[in-house]
Amino acid sequence: MLKENEIMKFLFDVKHPAKGDKNIVELGMVDKVEIDGGKVKVTLAFPKRRDPLADYLIGSVKAAIYRQAPEVTEIEVDTIVREAAQKKQPGLNLGLEEVNNVAHIIGVASGKGGVGKSTVAVNLAVALARLGYKVGLADADVYGPSVPIMTGTEDQMPEAEEKDGKELILPIEKYGVKWMSIGYFAEKGQALIWRGPMACNALKQMILQVHWGELDFLLIDMPPGTGDIHISLVNDIPMEGAVIVTTPQAVALSDVEKGVDMFRNDKINRKIFGLVENMAWFTPEELPENKYYIFGKNGGVEMARHFGIPLLGQIPIVQGIRESGDSGEPAALSSRPDGVAFVNLAKNLVEEIMK
Repeated sequence: MLKENEIMKFLFDVKHPAKGDKNIVELGMVDKVEIDGGKVKVTLAFPKRRDPLADYLIGSVKAAIYRQAPEVTEIEVDTIVREAAQKKQPGLNLGLEEVNNVAHIIGVASGKGGVGKSTVAVNLAVALARLGYKVGLADADVYGPSVPIMTGTEDQMPEAEEKDGKELILPIEKYGVKWMSIGYFAEKGQALIWRGPMACNALKQMILQVHWGELDFLLIDMPPGTGDIHISLVNDIPMEGAVIVTTPQAVALSDVEKGVDMFRNDKINRKIFGLVENMAWFTPEELPENKYYIFGKNGGVEMARHFGIPLLGQIPIVQGIRESGDSGEPAALSSRPDGVAFVNLAKNLVEEIMK
């Protein structure tokens, strides 16, 4: 039976001639996809007025689906104007039922990209699982989803099941962790050029429409930076608090400050469980006692003290951490210095949460 995500993939082939040949999914024009046996209904949304090329797009949608899904017997394409659609309940009709059995939802955030946030999130999830906890991770970095590669699951496609009349996505399970990422639904190498509202809806679906089951911890690998997507995500997801990832350089102080200010903002008001100093020093794998502070010494320690938050852990650079990430085997599975550091990070986070 066809799934909604499969239809969405077909629609990437439908280009809008007047929009620089961008497809209708990138343009945020696909409002809804409904499937009933062999019947498919697609609702296209246009901004302010009906698109003059609407009839062309309707025909292209039907052709794209029929061409790639010969089992479809009937296709209906409706159109709405975005302003009219906003008078109804916008976005995805998702509830919170699937996260009600999750004890702690924790965001893993950073003030900017390039600090190894996703590496920390993946290895923290694996380390928590090694400690015996039930763990899930939602990869909410829609513009750079890396979890499938880092866990060696990029060739897998999540299945779906129907529960109480609603279709739920089943997460991929590996290393004792339940994984979900928008990367599972994108073609290899495909750039996800999504506008804010569409990205927000995708993020919510990656979290709220997933059958997580009972979990002790659900980690959310948030997009880097601070902006509308982050605010929408934190407001709509019952996130208990966050962990902020940084590097030791003094220049990173302002980026940490942005992250701290966002979570401490009156409109968000989420607890910051602590700071993780990634790339704290370089340790050769064959000389684990040696430490080379190539990005400065104890920068994370000073930042944590400056903002009055705990320092949860210092993660060293070991050659194996990159090789492990590239091969899909998280460093937290190893007994190297980085693997030990991730397990200690997990223990410190649990202790902080339980206070």
